Amino acid sequence: MNIDVVVDASDADPGFVGERLVEVHGGVLRFRDRDLVGSGATTEADLLLLLGSARSVWDAGETATVAAEAALILTALHSGVPVIGICYGAQVLAHALGGSVSPMSEPEIGWYQHVSEDPVLCPPGPWTQCHSDMIVAPPGARTLGSSTTGCQGFATDDHRARSIGWQFHPEVTPERFSIWVEQERALCERHGIDSDRLLEEAPARGSALRSAAHTLTDAALVWLSAPRPGVGPVDRRFDH
Repeated sequence: MNIDVVVDASDADPGFVGERLVEVHGGVLRFRDRDLVGSGATTEADLLLLLGSARSVWDAGETATVAAEAALILTALHSGVPVIGICYGAQVLAHALGGSVSPMSEPEIGWYQHVSEDPVLCPPGPWTQCHSDMIVAPPGARTLGSSTTGCQGFATDDHRARSIGWQFHPEVTPERFSIWVEQERALCERHGIDSDRLLEEAPARGSALRSAAHTLTDAALVWLSAPRPGVGPVDRRFDH
C-alpha cells in the first residue's frame, strides 16, 4: 500500500499511525512537503494522509498553500483515493469539502476527552490535543465526535472515495508531544497551561495512546475500504 503523507518539512512524524500503517498494513510512506504541493498536484497512492501543522487554514498568508492542498484532496477523492486528515490536516480536509475553520479563544494542549457519536471511528479518548483552531464539519459529513471546542471527528461518503478527519492527534508519540510543548511554552504560560506537568505526564501515557492509535488506524482503514452500493470498484488494498 502506497501512502502519500502531506507534512510540514520540519515536522514529518506520522508517529503511532504511521507505525501501524507500515508494520501491520504494509504501508510505504512517501512524504510530500505541503509547501511544495503546488496547484494541479495529483496522487497515485492508495491513501492520502494529511498530518498536522502550526499553521492556520484561515491565515491569509497561507491562502495559496491551503488552496493547493485542498485541490489535492478533491483530486484524490474524485479519483478514488481515500483521505485521512489529522488536526491541521483535518482542518484543510473540512475546508476543501465546504466546512470552515476558525480561531479559538483558548488553545487545547494536553489530553482531552470528547463526546463520541461513533466509538469505533472516533472513541472518546482521552486523546492528545495541540491546537488553537476549531472545525465546523463540511455539509453532508457525518459528525463522529464533538466537544465545546467544535467538531472532533467527521467522515464523508459522497465522492468516489471516503474521507475521515480527526481534530485530535492519535499519531503523536510522547517524544513528539514534548517537542511541541517546549515550542509552545509561551502560549501555555499565557493561557495558564502547566507545560512542566505535561512534560512529566507524557511518557506514562505512551503505551495507552499507542494501543488506541493502532486500534483507530485499523478501524479507519476498514471503513475507508468497505464496499459501497452504487460506487464502482476501486482497487485499494489496505489488508496485509
